[in-house]
Amino acid sequence: MHYGPDNRTLPHNPLKAIVAPRPIGWISAMSRDGRLNLAPYSFFNAVGDDMVAFSSTGRKDAMTFAEEGGEFVCNLATWDLREAMNDSSAPLPRGVSEFDFAGLATAPSRLVRPPRVADAAAAVECKWLQTVPLTPLDGSEAVNFLVIGQVVSIYIDDRYVTDGLVDTAAMIPIMRGGYFDYFAVRPENRFTMRRPKGAGDYKGG
Repeated sequence: MHYGPDNRTLPHNPLKAIVAPRPIGWISAMSRDGRLNLAPYSFFNAVGDDMVAFSSTGRKDAMTFAEEGGEFVCNLATWDLREAMNDSSAPLPRGVSEFDFAGLATAPSRLVRPPRVADAAAAVECKWLQTVPLTPLDGSEAVNFLVIGQVVSIYIDDRYVTDGLVDTAAMIPIMRGGYFDYFAVRPENRFTMRRPKGAGDYKGG
């Protein structure tokens, strides 16, 4: 079948079920006046060796706080924190702390003002670079915004560093699928492939 403007027979847009599983950017940000926001974004990824981006539908607090404060933190969403991560997506009034609502402790970041989730296995501290309005083909006003940050420091729980390498699977990251689906990355699902000769190895990811 084909799904598009001329065929909407499926009850939901299948894009999120196809572009999946997706990493979750669990974004903590602080407003100009020091209020905190914590929210998960599944339109999130690394977009360079030292840059990340997340996309917000509408000008939500994570985006506006990142702009106001000029900084944000991407906390790693993991299996043990799945319920708290989900709770932090509740539509709370502006300035009400999702940390408090989800029962999460904060820990100070190293180079940015917004704190990280204290129990997160890893957290990426970022300086806000720009927000790009994603204007649709028809030229109508943008409702989606791409928030780009440069990584300035990374926290990793020492338990997940072995022989100088981060053991991603041991942290059991969770990822977003379509609808209400999530996926967990576990050690038993890991496999390794070396790049073809001349294509490089660890450098550049």
